[in-house]
Amino acid sequence: MKAILALSDGTVFEGQQFGATGETVGEVVFNTSMTGYQEVLTDPSYKGQIVTMTYPLIGNYGCNEADIESIGPQVEGFVVREYSAYHSNWRSKWSLDTYLSENGIIGIQNIDTRALTRRLRVHGVMNGCLATEDADGNIDVASLVAKAQSWHGLVGWDLVQRVTCPNPYAWNQHPSSSTDDFSTDQIPSENGKYRVVAMDFGIKYNILRQLTEHGCEVQVVPAKTTAEEILAAEPDGVFLSNGPGDPEPLDYAIKTVQELLGKKPVFGICLGHQLMGLALGGKTYKLKFGHRGANQPVKHFETDQVEITSQNHGFCVDIDSMPNTVDITHINLNDDTLEGIQHREYPAFSVQYHPEASPGPHDASYLFSRFTQMMEK
Repeated sequence: MKAILALSDGTVFEGQQFGATGETVGEVVFNTSMTGYQEVLTDPSYKGQIVTMTYPLIGNYGCNEADIESIGPQVEGFVVREYSAYHSNWRSKWSLDTYLSENGIIGIQNIDTRALTRRLRVHGVMNGCLATEDADGNIDVASLVAKAQSWHGLVGWDLVQRVTCPNPYAWNQHPSSSTDDFSTDQIPSENGKYRVVAMDFGIKYNILRQLTEHGCEVQVVPAKTTAEEILAAEPDGVFLSNGPGDPEPLDYAIKTVQELLGKKPVFGICLGHQLMGLALGGKTYKLKFGHRGANQPVKHFETDQVEITSQNHGFCVDIDSMPNTVDITHINLNDDTLEGIQHREYPAFSVQYHPEASPGPHDASYLFSRFTQMMEK
């Protein structure tokens, strides 16, 4: 079946459909990772985005139950150069085509993803509309371009409410067994040394696994949980998760972080890092085409070492807006953007990249140890 990807600048890419059929709209972005497409598909940080993979062959190892990072696929659409209909891996349970189809995600293949990526790098990420032909084999290309142009985009839109958990849950339970109320006795402590409340702005499961492996019993709470509710549970620390979109509309989360700082150790990743930056009085801005991939070089000033990091974000904390109460701990060596901060007085720090994704593979695992050390003190 024919499929069309129409960009808001009028550029049109024609290819073949795989996965689901229909029509979708979102911000078109690219990811430079060579593997990990299932982690990309299920990362809640991609909500509202149509993702292009720059690696040319996608789908050859299928999809499995172990590499899912959230309740299911979160992307609005998926763009590849060549979809591998044949998949082979001992863990594989579904083909990529079946996985996308069962979850209602449209895929398009056999387009020039190098040309698309170059356009996004030169002109910046832009809105797009992805659609498959109708029952009569027709696609209204002009209509798709118009829909891409009229879409509101990500700036100023609270996407977190589309991905946060509806109710609190303990990580050793499935989210479907969550409870309606959040109280102290819901944080289990018999198996872990540290009791952590994780604010879910679109949290990835591997972050929860990493916290657990570092001795934490984790209670996940919705994004609008207040600081008063969190502090009443008497946790040893608070984690601020990753998530999609623009951090500035999340005034409720910024207020919560402000009220937590100095009272409990706080660790933030990705969107959590941006929210901490805003809570400390900083500013954020939208990057031209963002950082999405598993090979971003980041310099850690404390050790003077370069870490190979996995990243997925389109917004960034303005390094020049940070107050003098904050130390800059990490910087991106590709474009000198801010990658990490630590407060000089409060036990609080954050990073823009994803240490739990382990592209190094162990370059950044020390961050979880630092968090437990803060809770120990």
